[in-house]
Amino acid sequence: QAELGLNEHHQNEVINYMRFARFKRGLCLKTVDSCFQDLKDSRLVEETFTVDEVIDMLDGLQTVVHSEVESELINTTYTNVLLLRQLFSQAEKWYLKLQTDVSELENRELLEQVAEFEKSEFTSSNKKPGADLIKPKLAPLNEGGSELLNKTVASLQEENEKLKTRLKTIETQATAALDEKSKLEKLLKDLQMIQGDQKTNANQDIAELENKVAALKCQFEKTLNDSTANQKFLEENLVTTKHDLLKVQDQLSTAEKELEKKFQQTAAYRNMKEILTKKNEQIKDLRRKLSKYEPED
Repeated sequence: QAELGLNEHHQNEVINYMRFARFKRGLCLKTVDSCFQDLKDSRLVEETFTVDEVIDMLDGLQTVVHSEVESELINTTYTNVLLLRQLFSQAEKWYLKLQTDVSELENRELLEQVAEFEKSEFTSSNKKPGADLIKPKLAPLNEGGSELLNKTVASLQEENEKLKTRLKTIETQATAALDEKSKLEKLLKDLQMIQGDQKTNANQDIAELENKVAALKCQFEKTLNDSTANQKFLEENLVTTKHDLLKVQDQLSTAEKELEKKFQQTAAYRNMKEILTKKNEQIKDLRRKLSKYEPED
């Protein structure tokens, strides 16, 4: 008799599931057979058929069978998921973590072993009496409960070690973060000192610029005052020159009159008059030249 390497309780659970699967498989096969029978009863009523009619019947049969098989395969997948859910839920109550290896589901050797187990369990000659009435038994306390408790303790210890390792990692990260914080604070202080020095230098530069501007302002005011004094002196000098010019003109006019009186009575009057005329022209020319220096109103 083939065995699956499980204890009696788990092996009985496997047998119950295989019985359920055989029942569902039988229903699926009966459904497929009924699809063919329905085709025979509903379509095969004539003796001859064309190729198109045969193709149409086969296409319709293919659609029906495909739908039935697909529905059964989907239902089987969902059923297996529910079965795994029951097992995982029971394991989680004991804080266990079960693992599955999907690649083992296609292991031909194991599949043949399961087939032999099914054949040995469900053939009429080898079937155990009262197998359908087998009920699960409670596992002894020293085998089931203590083993699960030991596994739970081991799991908790492993989790504790992981937490310790994680705590060390966090402490290392915290220490690194504190070091980085200290470096950043020192860098901030350095930047503040640099900014303070730059501010002091800027204030010094501003003070120097202000002093330079004040000096330039004083120099400009002095230059402006000197220019005003020079302008005033030039104006006064120009007025004096104008008075002197007027005085000279007056003297010239008086001299002309006197000369005219003296020489009108002499024989050389005409020549003298011509000379005076020339002098007058020269004086006019001199006046024109002096008028350029007179201030404009």
